[in-house]
Amino acid sequence: MMSACIKSPVGILNISGDRNGISEVMFTDDLAETSGKIPDELSEAVTQLNEYFGKKRKKFSLKLNPEGTEFQKKVWDALLNVEFGKTQTYQQIANKLGDPKVIRAAASANGKNPIAIIIPCHRIIGSDGSLTGYAGGLHRKKWLLEHESPVVQATLF
Repeated sequence: MMSACIKSPVGILNISGDRNGISEVMFTDDLAETSGKIPDELSEAVTQLNEYFGKKRKKFSLKLNPEGTEFQKKVWDALLNVEFGKTQTYQQIANKLGDPKVIRAAASANGKNPIAIIIPCHRIIGSDGSLTGYAGGLHRKKWLLEHESPVVQATLF
């Protein structure tokens, strides 16, 4: 398993993975040193993340290899279909999984997403339109949604 730390507008990102794909993109509040040399297995992820932050990329095309239960992986796959600049509710994700009653389980799986930004769990909001839980912190969720918003305004939330 290789890892690298890069600077982003929302803080340091720790990226992990190997030839089987990216397994983790996590925010770190540690004063981690950014990586000088990026391992070859992670260089495309670093490039695509930098393009995303530079508003040059709206969709990632990376091989992903997150660790999780089958249910969690189904939720994460559903998240991959939430388009750049759009949001969905936890209820909509549960409905897409075929069972509206799994809303709490879907919300829990969303919160355990190990590949931040690339698997866009930040695009999931409460049924009332509110920003709700985000493992990376609500300030980051707000920033990411505003970054993706086609409408330039003073503040979204």
